[in-house]
Amino acid sequence: MRHNIFILLLFSTGFCNLAQAQLDAIQKLDEVVLSDTKLVQYTTGIKVEKLKDSIINKNPVSLTGLLAFNSNLYFKENGFGMVSSPSFRGTNASQTAVIWNGININSQLNGQTDFNTINTTNFDAIDIRSGGGSVQYGSGAIGGSIHLNNNLEFTSHFDTQLRLAYGSFDTRMTNISSSYGNSKFTVNAGIAYIDSDNDYKYLGTDSVNENGAFNNVNFNLNLGYFISEKDVLKLYHQSYNGEREFSGTLVAPSNSKYEDENYRTMLEWTRISGAFSSKLKAVHLNERFKYFENKANNLFSFGKVNTWLFNHNLNYRVSNTLQFRSILEFSRFDGGGSSFGDPRRNAFSATMLMNHKPTTRFEYNLNLRRDVTSDFENPFLFSVDGAYRVSNTYAIQFNASKNFRIPTFNDLYWQPGGNLDLNPEQSYQLDLGHTLDFKAFNFKLNTYYIATEDLIQWRPDNSGDWMPINVAKSQSYGAEIEAFSKIKLKLNHLSFSGRYSYTVSENIETKKQLIYVPFHKGNVSIAYNHAVFSMFYQHQFNGEVLIIGDRLSGYNVGNIGFGCLINKNGKVHYDINLRVNNFRDREYQNVALRPMPNRNYQIITTIKF
Repeated sequence: MRHNIFILLLFSTGFCNLAQAQLDAIQKLDEVVLSDTKLVQYTTGIKVEKLKDSIINKNPVSLTGLLAFNSNLYFKENGFGMVSSPSFRGTNASQTAVIWNGININSQLNGQTDFNTINTTNFDAIDIRSGGGSVQYGSGAIGGSIHLNNNLEFTSHFDTQLRLAYGSFDTRMTNISSSYGNSKFTVNAGIAYIDSDNDYKYLGTDSVNENGAFNNVNFNLNLGYFISEKDVLKLYHQSYNGEREFSGTLVAPSNSKYEDENYRTMLEWTRISGAFSSKLKAVHLNERFKYFENKANNLFSFGKVNTWLFNHNLNYRVSNTLQFRSILEFSRFDGGGSSFGDPRRNAFSATMLMNHKPTTRFEYNLNLRRDVTSDFENPFLFSVDGAYRVSNTYAIQFNASKNFRIPTFNDLYWQPGGNLDLNPEQSYQLDLGHTLDFKAFNFKLNTYYIATEDLIQWRPDNSGDWMPINVAKSQSYGAEIEAFSKIKLKLNHLSFSGRYSYTVSENIETKKQLIYVPFHKGNVSIAYNHAVFSMFYQHQFNGEVLIIGDRLSGYNVGNIGFGCLINKNGKVHYDINLRVNNFRDREYQNVALRPMPNRNYQIITTIKF
């Protein structure tokens, strides 16, 4: 193991004696503005979808609502606003990584990120990266990864936006954000608050969602400062504080409550000198929760993890066609909780990335990674990806990778049930993509295959207690289709997007589809703008899924919205929107016995000045 790490380090530093070459202006801009430059420079053969501001603004509440209608991900929600878990290409929630400004923020407790705790309003860019990414982003990046980025723009500007919303079930949302900058200093900050009684009717019954109220506040602060012509300091901070009553089911009421907090802070020093660019990151992550079985008393269980992470990232551009990047990262995790004691973990990783463009039509990447963790052995990881442009309109992408997921603190130490003998999950993946790109139309087709070994599952033992074990080999394969079109005719703008995915995700031994993975999923969005008027329609289809001992029916649900922009050419802009969710009032569930809301309304006012 040490020998392999030494080889990686030697390989990553051996190019320092080569002749220097100047970075071009675009490369410099990417390095300064973006925190996650790996997503731009080393993903030639990877399918990456960037969500535009106009799309994000149509879904101004949770990451779940945004991605359910604008990606191929399938979501399981324990009722609206409750715990939300994604399924990416047939994988589970702990096999989907969430990357905040280049840092993996999946929980060290359960290996997941609850997508209903991520408010989209304070992020400048949200990207969807399909396929394995463990070489670049670590544990959990098996099915894909979601990238949340805050951009720092060193231009002269001062902008403020206030958004107020009110909707059904006494749902209130307030968001204010502001950005200021010049050529040397920039800062942006935002705070978002949402509060809802969430007492929607269960369609087809006389019941309502009695224990579903929630509220949360998100705060973002991001700073950038040029300390010299070659050096820039950046500070990123995000905090979340939420309280949710946990909804019951159609057959079992609930009186529980859940409080959780997340704090993320990153200080980053970037230096650009000729062909070299260096980034040094110091990161602190804190997650904690309290669970009240009965919200009427003060008895609760709890858990917390403090993470300290140090990351050095060195990029060297040998020429316009060849560049290398080395990444060294050390992490320390300190946990504590009423059900798993006080676990500790240290982790170190060394990564080497290479990007090569041998011709104007062909580009590829070779990547290697070795991890060392204090409490178990990790696999050696690799990935290769590339793209070949057959013509001006047609390109082929390919990638292959080995990925992993380490057991979480819950998997290892939860009492009763934790299993210290677990092995990391290992996954092998192939992906082939085709892209047709015309002036007004874009089409993508991807086919993939994922094989996973040592899959971790919680199962009851002989005494009836649940515990995690490496039991199964699984495979996922399927196809994804995406189509985008935009037409402009004078003042009329019409845009269309459509997605469809066919997914087989099965236990190799039983040949049965895994639970909560639909064979068929699709969505369509249509938006129209004319001068100051706009309207949109979103539609989502999910096929039936298997559940334990039964099947859960598929469903169709649609949202519609209308907007009007007031004082378009003035200094202060007023944008008023009416949104109708589930406008056909359809009954549906994406988790058994947990109905989603009936038809509901929301009015949103946005003021920009």
